[in-house]
Amino acid sequence: MVKVYSVSLVLGIVGLLVVILGGAFAENLRRDDLDPNVKAGVGGRMIIAALVGFGMAGMSAEFAPLGFEWGVSLVLAIVGGSAAATWTRYAPDAGGSG
Repeated sequence: MVKVYSVSLVLGIVGLLVVILGGAFAENLRRDDLDPNVKAGVGGRMIIAALVGFGMAGMSAEFAPLGFEWGVSLVLAIVGGSAAATWTRYAPDAGGSG
């Protein structure tokens, strides 16, 4: 399962980089239609947050000194991904777009 958590984390981080760098690029060109944050909307941000949260929580549970079984780690990873997506949904948007 570590591979699944790793792939999820990498995809989430790549998504974050696309949103951050794409947003900076769109801001420099003064074209909101190119901003990935605007294009993806709340749903896209929730998916990226869920990927990062799932990967981080899963990796943390797998390498915890408590020695969780893989099923417990999976449940904790799902809880972490859900919490990250929920936070992204209800957190105030600091960027002002979306």
